[in-house]
Amino acid sequence: MAGEVLIEVRPNGPYLVKGPLTFKDAQGNEQRVDRAWVALCRCGHSKQKPFCDGSHSGAGFQAEGGEFHAEPGAA
Repeated sequence: MAGEVLIEVRPNGPYLVKGPLTFKDAQGNEQRVDRAWVALCRCGHSKQKPFCDGSHSGAGFQAEGGEFHAEPGAA
């Protein structure tokens, strides 16, 4: 995949993913998304998973932190 991908955590909202994207589903099917950015759900309420549909607002989703840790489990 060419280009740089940036993932931005939105406060109490989705992950904004910027850059060239290819999604692979559980069956191994790939889909290229040719947009400047996509919003990925992190609240679990979207009806368009994995994409955000704004449901977090009505669901009252509150996310603690959102900090990035270079290694899983790092503090």
